[in-house]
Amino acid sequence: MAALEDPIEINGVEIPNRLYRAPLLECAGNGPDAVETLIDDLEPAAASGVGLICQGATIVRGEGGCAAPGMTRVHDPAFVSRLSRLTDRIHDHGSRIFLQLEHGGLRSMETWHAEYRAENPALGQLAVSEPPWQLRLLDRIGILSYDPHVLSTEEVYELAVDFGRSAAYAIEAGYDGVHLSGANMGIIQQFCSPFYNRRTDEFGGSPEARLEFPALVHDEIRERAGDVPLITKVPAETPAPPRPLVTRKLSLEDGVEMARRLERIGYDAVVPVETSVVWDMSVVRGEYPDRAWANEALREGYDAAFGGPGRRRLVSVGNRLESIVYDTESAWNESFCRRVRERVSIPVLAEGGIRERSTMDRLLGSSGNEGVRTGSSGAPPACEMVGLARPFYAEPRLGARLLEPETDETGVLCGSCNNCTVPQATGAPGICRTPSVLRRRGELERAGAYERQ
Repeated sequence: MAALEDPIEINGVEIPNRLYRAPLLECAGNGPDAVETLIDDLEPAAASGVGLICQGATIVRGEGGCAAPGMTRVHDPAFVSRLSRLTDRIHDHGSRIFLQLEHGGLRSMETWHAEYRAENPALGQLAVSEPPWQLRLLDRIGILSYDPHVLSTEEVYELAVDFGRSAAYAIEAGYDGVHLSGANMGIIQQFCSPFYNRRTDEFGGSPEARLEFPALVHDEIRERAGDVPLITKVPAETPAPPRPLVTRKLSLEDGVEMARRLERIGYDAVVPVETSVVWDMSVVRGEYPDRAWANEALREGYDAAFGGPGRRRLVSVGNRLESIVYDTESAWNESFCRRVRERVSIPVLAEGGIRERSTMDRLLGSSGNEGVRTGSSGAPPACEMVGLARPFYAEPRLGARLLEPETDETGVLCGSCNNCTVPQATGAPGICRTPSVLRRRGELERAGAYERQ
């Protein structure tokens, strides 16, 4: 049993406590201000005592593959070397920083962002296989746009090299480890999922073959970056659309078995997440963001992204329906994490809807500040670390309130209203836009709640 304040080691790297800032979209891009933007976004969490900072998904290639505007690319060693300023700042506070690597594949902006498609007519999506019939239907009726390039066997190997090369650049720049975006419908999940992967070469067919791409990425990272901490998300596609719309998907049992195989491959930790086969609110469960959709200053950006006012309204309606299906649920990956932890010996990291210190103590099997490690609920621990994402948009220095709290107010201010996430489709930064939350944060700031003791 462990407390949130206890250190943990992942493949030789000691992390000072078990709280981590889960990957978020920092909207920094690769421009001249990119490094400063990342420092502004990430350093406050480290300054507040958070043990591990996971920089949000960065793209391993120079074109295509971005799932949203403002994503940072890490294919260029000259640019990545500049990120040493960021890693130095994180280390100055005693924290560690991992870089999350990603490629969107069919989830990329080439699929859904109308203005981006118009500006890049020759740029198609990378696909593991021909898109499934459900996605081709969405293309025919004009909701999405697919012009995929199915990766050849040789090109799969080349993509894995890009992951390995970017990891090596990151480690050289001072990052402490690598985090693969193995879920949220990115290309790694697309390789692992029977919904997407219909390949007939060594990267498709059986469940074992569908894991050959993450195995190849592991080998490339080990060869190029060395024996550094390497973690990955592990998906279970349980929130996917119901049968008969989706009959081929990853069950919870499939996700548990995948985690076992990833441990055998050599991964150092896993992050089990229940996610859909399509890009929806299964990863940002919560309320319908009325304020975000009603923001007149953002409407032009929405229209550019979705293809006009009519399509903007259609996406808004879909967002409202999804908010009913995926309403707020505390620690929604807890059951999956527990099942994985029973079957692996590497650390399990939990994230998704964790909002209270008491929930963190339960997940870690700790009774919290009393120092008794017998487990407050009588259940074994579900994980070795707990992560929060959107709450750091609302409270950049949240760690100071959660670690060794001085008061009983140890819940986060974030109410999962999603007014921070929807505007990111326009390239707007990920910030809290809810007045009641901002007012309360100001009160806490004036009371010194975000100062480390």
